[in-house]
Formats: sequence, structure tokens, C-alpha cells
Amino acid sequence: MDERQRARRPGGRGARVGAAVHQAVTDLISERGYGTFTVGDVAARAGVADSSIYRRWGSLETLLTDVALTRLNARSPMPDSGSLAADLRTYAANVAREITGPEGLALLRLAVALSSNGQQGVQALDDLLAERGRQLQSMLDRAGDRGEHAPDALGVLDHVMAPMYIRVLFGMGPLTADYVDGLVDRLLRCHQLP
Repeated sequence: MDERQRARRPGGRGARVGAAVHQAVTDLISERGYGTFTVGDVAARAGVADSSIYRRWGSLETLLTDVALTRLNARSPMPDSGSLAADLRTYAANVAREITGPEGLALLRLAVALSSNGQQGVQALDDLLAERGRQLQSMLDRAGDRGEHAPDALGVLDHVMAPMYIRVLFGMGPLTADYVDGLVDRLLRCHQLP
């Protein structure tokens, strides 16, 4: 197999390295919390050289952002069911499942820690939030294109996401299906008011 064939093959070493590094980050956050490990620790856990991580991601903050965004996109994709109410319920349920899972609290704490970790951390968190905001806005834009009255992305964050994050971060009770659906219902009711 020549170099061009190898480069076109899906997966391969690059995908394996990326998956191993992402898993190492997730494991280290779960075990130690954010701020207690270095790129060297991630590299050792993943079985790769530090230089591979720096070459691909550039910094620990960029790597952490990539891990969080990749995980969110894979486990909490933006739904497209044809109905704003159904999309919001599905999205909120996916996020609730994700943040209450075994590694969910660690990733929420990572986001909080990035915001207080100097300019690089703030920029990494801004990049993460901007990308997720674009994805959320695309779901809301689809609803608008169908003629539905959609709230803005900040409304979804304020009325649906923030209460769930606060409950998980501070251990304030479970995110039951009824609770999550109630958040969506309140947002939709508030948004329908003149």
C-alpha cells in the first residue's frame, strides 16, 4: 500500500491516536479533576509521545475543548425531528443523560475550570461555547424556517441548560424526564407570550 492509499483510509493510526488521547483525558478528569494533569500525563496514559499531542492540538486547553466538543456532538447531537418542541425535548434529554453519566460531572467541572484558567482557557471555553451555540442556532433556525416561533439560543441556555447544569454541579437532585420536559415546556410557554 502506497502513502496515498494509506492517507485515504478512514480511521487508521490517526483515528486510534485521537481516540486514545480523548479517552486518556476523560479518564484523567474523572480520576483527578481538571488542573491536576499535564500533556505529559495524557500522553503517557494514551501511549503516545507528547509531541504528537502538541502537533495535533497545540495546547492542553485546545485538547480539552476538542474532547468536550467531540463528546457533546457524538452523545448530544442537535436533533431534527420536524418540530421545535420535539427537538428541544430530545436535545434536553440527551444533555441530561450526558451530564448525569459517569463522566458528565467531570466534563462540567472542566468547562468551569477552563473559564478561570487564564487567557488560553477562556479562549478554549469561548471556542467550545461558540461552536455549540452555532449548532443550537441551526436547530432554532430550522424551526423558524418551518414557521415556528423559536426562542433565541440564549433563551434555551438560560431556561433549559443552565438549570440542569446547576442541579448537577451542586448535587441538587436528579434530572428526571418530567423535570427536563418541564424546563422545555416553560421555555415554550414563555416564548409564546406576546
